Amino acid sequence: MKNKLLASIGAAATAAALAVPALGAGATVRVDDDVFKAKTVRITKGSTVIWRWVGDNPHNVKFRSFRSTIKTTGRYRHKFTRRGTYRYICTLHDDKGMKGTVIVR
Repeated sequence: MKNKLLASIGAAATAAALAVPALGAGATVRVDDDVFKAKTVRITKGSTVIWRWVGDNPHNVKFRSFRSTIKTTGRYRHKFTRRGTYRYICTLHDDKGMKGTVIVR
């Protein structure tokens, strides 16, 4: 009984860790067809986020003061040097809800 309980707790903890991106040194966001995966990433100040294009449609990553080019393949990187909450969109698919957030601690 005790082993089953411990296994259940371990499985629940693993599922929770996969569901919410952890605060870390950096993060990768998949730029898929009309969606950013993960929608929210949490990083530490001075860390870099990498957006990686994996879908077929063209997309970009646009923040208030910086942006990627429109592309269908490749990567875009940005180093965040200040704490805060940074919201971004794909300007081609904003109307479809293609939005994301970077939280820098």
